[in-house]
Amino acid sequence: MTIYVGNLSFQATEEDLREVFAEYGEVSRISLPTDRETGRKRGFAFVEMKEDAQEDQAISELDGAEWLGREIRVNKAKPREGSGGGGARRSDY
Repeated sequence: MTIYVGNLSFQATEEDLREVFAEYGEVSRISLPTDRETGRKRGFAFVEMKEDAQEDQAISELDGAEWLGREIRVNKAKPREGSGGGGARRSDY
């Protein structure tokens, strides 16, 4: 399972996230996406932990908590929807 962490401060680092989530168990991976064009952090992250029970506890205790001046959203990450790109096409051109 992967944890989604939203409404993050743009100053949050991987080390900051690792420190917070390590209180609940062993962190196996952290992804802190950045904007391709600007390189700026996008305000959310994904965290994976070794044990599902640890992830569940982290979610229940951290969701809605204030961290680095923001109320963070923490929940189970949803799988990415199809990577469709582009809008509807008209067939009568």
